[in-house]
Amino acid sequence: MLLEFYSGKKIVITAGPTYEKLDPVRFIGNYSTGKMGYAIAEELANIGAEVHLVSGPVHIKPINPNISLYKVESALEMLDVCTKLFPDCDIAIMAAAVADYRPESYEGFKIKKSADELVLRLVKNPDILATLGSRKKPGQLLIGFALETNNEIANAKEKLVRKNADAIVLNSLNDSGAGFSHQTNKITIILQKDIIFEYPLKDKQLVAKDIITCISENLKN
Repeated sequence: MLLEFYSGKKIVITAGPTYEKLDPVRFIGNYSTGKMGYAIAEELANIGAEVHLVSGPVHIKPINPNISLYKVESALEMLDVCTKLFPDCDIAIMAAAVADYRPESYEGFKIKKSADELVLRLVKNPDILATLGSRKKPGQLLIGFALETNNEIANAKEKLVRKNADAIVLNSLNDSGAGFSHQTNKITIILQKDIIFEYPLKDKQLVAKDIITCISENLKN
């Protein structure tokens, strides 16, 4: 079933964090390791999909030689690559933890410690999932990820509609062993029409199989 559904399909996947530079030695980022996105990429490549992996700065590398890797650092760089790849893809899975904000300005030299306080002005990064959702064509599938700390289901449902996605994979930092910096994850997949699938804590490679199985069984593109 999986092989029949995915073989030959062009799939764009994002993974890892983004780093938003303050100066040559500092950045704003998060704790994402990229393990979830990379696991999904490996599972799909292993069953014959044409995988294009857009990765923020992480310490892992793809195993399957058929994965096309695009290394980026910032949210703007990730957006640029995704918008170029998206028009010709069948499925986009946005698993990256993209920084919501970036410094308004970049200092070309290291910021020196001087005053007792340093005030940083941040500006909002573009929303990659919403951007792709606004450009989604009939036949394309768009899968988003959400990491929540409260009102998890309600927030994920709202995100699903507002960003014109076909599914949201929800992680909660309230679940022990889930989220960043773990080899395991615990997810809930939310589809349109209030269809919800909950999964127990598993190794991220098994979680990746759950995600791609849920897509193939419940979403037709």
